[in-house]
Amino acid sequence: MEQKFCQSCGMPLTEDILGTNADGSKNEDYCIYCFKDGKFLQDCTMDEMIEHCAQFIDEVNKQMPMPMTREEYVQMMRGFFPMLKRWR
Repeated sequence: MEQKFCQSCGMPLTEDILGTNADGSKNEDYCIYCFKDGKFLQDCTMDEMIEHCAQFIDEVNKQMPMPMTREEYVQMMRGFFPMLKRWR
């Protein structure tokens, strides 16, 4: 199965962290940290979202074969985020 990512923050999506639509159904595009009850939880720009996500670099590095610096992570997100649905 293809890995899906939150189309706002880039977090890998699993069934247990899917956001919710206004009718309470699961939203297949966004995580619970970004989208609830059919609305985004943060009113922010793409750059603000990148800065927000960068604070979790230690958690991200637990999943990586080679750890990244915060700066490397920010650069990676700057290349990846413009492809996400929320930021296109």
